[in-house]
Formats: sequence, C-alpha cells, structure tokens
Amino acid sequence: MMLPALVKAQENVGTPAKIWSYPVVYKYDEQVTWFFDLSTTTFAETEDVYLWIWSPSEPDAGNFENSSEFAKLTYVGNKVWSFTLTPTVYFSRTPQEIKDSAGFWFRLKNKTGTRQSEVSSVTYTPFDDFSTSGELVRAYPPKPTLDGGLSILFNANNAEGFAGAESVHFHSGLNNWDIKVEYQASVPEIVEKTKLKHLGDGIYKMDLIPSQYYNTPAGYVMQNLNFLMVKDNWAKTTPDQVLNAAEFIPPPPPKFMFFPTQISKKDFLGIIRTNNETNVNKLTYTVTAGSKVITGEFSGTVSEIKGFVNLVSELNGVDVTEIHVVVKDNNDRVISDSILPLKTLD
Repeated sequence: MMLPALVKAQENVGTPAKIWSYPVVYKYDEQVTWFFDLSTTTFAETEDVYLWIWSPSEPDAGNFENSSEFAKLTYVGNKVWSFTLTPTVYFSRTPQEIKDSAGFWFRLKNKTGTRQSEVSSVTYTPFDDFSTSGELVRAYPPKPTLDGGLSILFNANNAEGFAGAESVHFHSGLNNWDIKVEYQASVPEIVEKTKLKHLGDGIYKMDLIPSQYYNTPAGYVMQNLNFLMVKDNWAKTTPDQVLNAAEFIPPPPPKFMFFPTQISKKDFLGIIRTNNETNVNKLTYTVTAGSKVITGEFSGTVSEIKGFVNLVSELNGVDVTEIHVVVKDNNDRVISDSILPLKTLD
C-alpha cells in the first residue's frame, strides 16, 4: 500500500497479534466493532491508542501529529483495544466504493505519532454468494467457540412457508438443548433478543457470542449449538440445525436396543441406550399389555443407561401376545415407540 508521507521519524512498536471483528460478517453500512490484540507490541495498557487509516479513505487526514478524538480506540482489557464504526459513515464512501477500494489499511499510533505500529489491514469477509448458493443457513465461523463471535446467515427464500415473514426468530440451545434461549412471542425482551436482522431480499443474519447469549456458567464446555428458525408467531419453522463447536469431535450417535431380541412372558425385558447426549441421564418406560400398564425408570450416565422390566411377575396371568413399549428420556423426548411380539413357549 502507498502510505502518506511522514514528516519525522517514529518508533515502531510492532505488529498487532490478532485483529477480528464483531459481528463476524457484516455489510459495509452496518455498525461493526474491530478488535486489536496488541500484546505483541510495546503499547502500554495505560496508553491512548489511535487509528490512522488511509484506505478506503483517510478520515483523520492532516492530523498525524495530533490525532482527533474520533480516531481514539477503546481499551477493553488484556492489551486488547476496540474501535466501533459504520464503514460507509466513517469513510464517507458508498458500499460499492468501499468494495472497489484496496481494503482497510492502517497503522495504530499514539496521539502525536511518535509511536506507531507496522502497517496492517482489517480482513473483510464478503458473503454476497450466499443468496445464490442454495444454502438454507451458513455460519461464520462454521465451527464456533464459546467466547468467540458467531454470525449465522439464513435464506428465507429457501425455507418452505417463510415467504412474507414479518420477522424471523432464533430458537436455540447449547449442547443438545442443555442451555436454551427459547423464542417466546409473548415476551418482548425475548422477541427482541431472538430476532434476526433482515439484510434485504429474504436474507437474515443472527449475531451472537455464545457465552454471553446463553449466560453459560464458568467452566462450561461447548460441544454444539442446536437451533431452528421461526417465522412470526410460530407460523412456520425450519428443520433443526446443528453446529459442532471448534475442536470438538462429535461422539458416536446414540444407540438404543431391547434385549433379548425375542422375549416371552417368562423373560426380563432389557432396555439399553449408549452414547447418550450430555443432558440425558434417565430413561422412563411405559409397557402396555392389554389392560395392564407397567411404568418405571432407569438412571445412568452418558456412556450407558440400562435396566430390566420384570415381565415374569408383571405379566403373570395376563393373556396377551404382544406388548407396546414407549421409552422416553428425561427431556420427555420419545426414544422408542415399539410393538414387541411375545414368543409362545412350549
């Protein structure tokens, strides 16, 4: 990049360790906050740091030796500073002019310009192709972290029944709905919190930081994020969606079985489920044999929940040739709804 001429020598304080934005993806006419990790520079935590940027334009032109207050960064903590702007407003450029520019090129400096960073740029992630991609949703990043920003795009044009939506809402939870933020059309603050931003032409966006959005407890480990989109007051929903967390290896899928595979009234019916979700630790069962109803529950762990139903005593004297077995987890989700024939013994 061509740099404006400097009038005197400056001290080089180094290069930012990391630069990121929230929202993760944004339009040029949306407000965004840029974050600068300056732990690899010699800027002091007590030092005022200013943005001197010359592309797409130079808002603070002519003030290198006396930066304006509007160019001052905000100290966040742990040697991270931030700067909030709406690009079209700050640079006095249209979205197309910014798109056609060389990008966001800058140095960070003290007020008088005697100390400055290396030349750096803020990376911008375009998402224009999403509208024609055929995708229903797209996440940035595709594998989120608990404390990092997450932007989820939703194309209502690809969702059945979403035409003419007045609003779209985010019904979601972490770790297979362990911690939830449920859309409730009757609660104004929840309506506002879960509402997606309409970017135009049926494209919507949800921006969140999982730990803040779900108010997770200290030490919480994020494995996945489950969600679906809701039209208006539950007029329509999308199928369930899931994002696996970064560096998280999904466990094998749950496995459910009855044993033995053939049973009679003289058997104990075994019920087992392995590889359970993190929030599943109990199974309840209802066995219906004619007019006889047998209920109970088993507790267990993520790795295994197992128990037996004593058909020998429960079905003594009951004249049936099959049983109807319904098994649910502790979240009232039906795991199995089965008719099991009873083998006739000689």
